[in-house]
Amino acid sequence: MPVAIITGASRGLGRALAGALAARGWDLVLDARGGGPLKEAAEAVAAHGTRVEALPGDVTDAGHRAALVAAARRLGGVDLLVGNASALGAEPLVRLAELPLEGLRRALEVNVVAVLGLVREALPPLRESAVGAVIAVSSDAAAEAYETWGGYGASKAALDRLAAVLGVEEPGLRVWAVDPGDMATELYAAAVPDDDAPRPAPGSVVPAFLRLLDERPASGRYTAASLVEGR
Repeated sequence: MPVAIITGASRGLGRALAGALAARGWDLVLDARGGGPLKEAAEAVAAHGTRVEALPGDVTDAGHRAALVAAARRLGGVDLLVGNASALGAEPLVRLAELPLEGLRRALEVNVVAVLGLVREALPPLRESAVGAVIAVSSDAAAEAYETWGGYGASKAALDRLAAVLGVEEPGLRVWAVDPGDMATELYAAAVPDDDAPRPAPGSVVPAFLRLLDERPASGRYTAASLVEGR
């Protein structure tokens, strides 16, 4: 069975994608900082009959990243790495003039540095896989100038560039940066707590990610909307 590592998998898009992959027979290594929610998510995903390893920890910790890859190797390798864990930099979001520099550093560490660290740790088994792929979960804030989203958007823009270069440097892999669009997630609620406008559930964009895995288009940046509408 193919094996995927998914970070930020205890809720939102990470959990929804884990469930969809498990339903397709994937074995999974799941990460999140909160042990309780991660255990609950892993038990729900494992109900599909696949093997699931849940490792709580912080993706900015090199030892934790190594443990994620080691767990995947025990399951058979690494066929897919999904960098989904994200940090906002400030909760709620604030204008750049008020953004704590430590918050910006945290967003860059989680959203960029940790992703590269995990990719580097997983590169040997990814290269060995016949279908090795990396998905970097991006944001429309990486491409559009939204007030108060500057720090988070800057980190996601850096992630986009990292993914683009990785795709060039690793032609044997597929490397996709994916902008999922607006979703009803705890991350968004923490970012803009006063915005109660209805938003799609994370599961609604999962078909876009599955299409990438099914059709394996060229490495590059994609929006979930274009992938779903293009079917």
